[in-house]
Amino acid sequence: MTALSFSKKQMEVLCWWFDSHSPYHAVICDGAVRSGKTMCMGLSFVLWAFYRFDGHTFAFCGKTIRSLKRNVIRSLMELLQGLGFVCRAVFSENYLDISLGKQKNRFYLFGGKDEGSSALIQGMTLSGVLLDEVALMPRSFVEQALARCSVEGAKFWFNCNPESPNHWFYQEWISQAQEKQARYFHFTMDDNPSLSPAVRQRYERLYSGTFYQRFILGEWTAAQGLVYPFMTPQQAWDAPQGMGERYVISCDYGTVNPSSFGLWGKFGDHWYRVEEYYYDSRQAGASRTDEEHYQQLEALAHGKSVDCVVVDPSAASFLTVIRRHGKFRTVPARNQVVDGIRQVGVALKQGDIRICRNCIYSMREFGLYRWNDDRSRDAPIKENDHAMDDIRYFVATILQGEEDGLIALAAPRRPAGWRGRRIG
Repeated sequence: MTALSFSKKQMEVLCWWFDSHSPYHAVICDGAVRSGKTMCMGLSFVLWAFYRFDGHTFAFCGKTIRSLKRNVIRSLMELLQGLGFVCRAVFSENYLDISLGKQKNRFYLFGGKDEGSSALIQGMTLSGVLLDEVALMPRSFVEQALARCSVEGAKFWFNCNPESPNHWFYQEWISQAQEKQARYFHFTMDDNPSLSPAVRQRYERLYSGTFYQRFILGEWTAAQGLVYPFMTPQQAWDAPQGMGERYVISCDYGTVNPSSFGLWGKFGDHWYRVEEYYYDSRQAGASRTDEEHYQQLEALAHGKSVDCVVVDPSAASFLTVIRRHGKFRTVPARNQVVDGIRQVGVALKQGDIRICRNCIYSMREFGLYRWNDDRSRDAPIKENDHAMDDIRYFVATILQGEEDGLIALAAPRRPAGWRGRRIG
């Protein structure tokens, strides 16, 4: 196997539990993305389990089981097998049997995405639990997982990127680490010896504002200022020529509030917001019916073959009209606001999505969309956010959905030739 190299901080995480006289019952690792905390946490958790127990039950928990497998389990299994462990994954039942010689322990996989998730882990008896992305989980799930660890000598393992300093996990665990008898390790990218300068620079370019402070600097900081401060008029693009490989429409539907629809075309490796429809009934002095909005949806499609229309599921009446016409397939939008904002920011920085300069309402809102000054929670101000919402629906549902394997769209068509040119 390839020789492993660990930083000093990673070595501390790997060995924090080894002292039998240690007063600590938990370990917390937070900090920047790509700082090496996830890998060493997972390895340390399994090594501790085999040092302390045989024939016992443990749990790995993530925001979802899918993200847990992608971010932790698959790479950890490869690492363990290289160290001589035997890993038998039964993903249909969401558990791993890991053995070393005659020792064997079972590790169940759980997702803690919402308040109802706590029922999934209820009734288990665990000897330890690792919670990856713990700051993204509801408190009820985390507390239920900890309550399951009733075996003598059980320990807790927490891993996360920073959120708001008013987040319950920061207040209850990080700020009170000593009182909770928890070892606390704060990671930066310098703590990951496998990260090259080029990769580090690439990650630093992906984030700005609040997300730069949290994911690159590793700070628990309150959201403030513009949500997308880098989206200036110079970041707009000319619309590509010719036909795209695929098309999708995203919709933020409103009656009193504005409606914003975006037509997205796939050209090569990029999705362009090539056209948009934006109607503000207050400014226009007249409201439009669901049927009138639908006619604008058809006009926006221009007779193109649209894979689907992504709509906020709360827009029930408009969804009914679209389905009644039978022309477009509808997909309910993922509507996690802060996660979606982060995904949009990364997609814009990476060039996965590009906003064309004729989409004037989108570019206007980029310059106005701000975080709320209420420091108790992360939330944007509910103004100048309608194009922002429909863009977020597209990224969170289509781009992220395809990455997660949850969205299957029509097979791509051969492009008729195109050329996109950046402005400025």
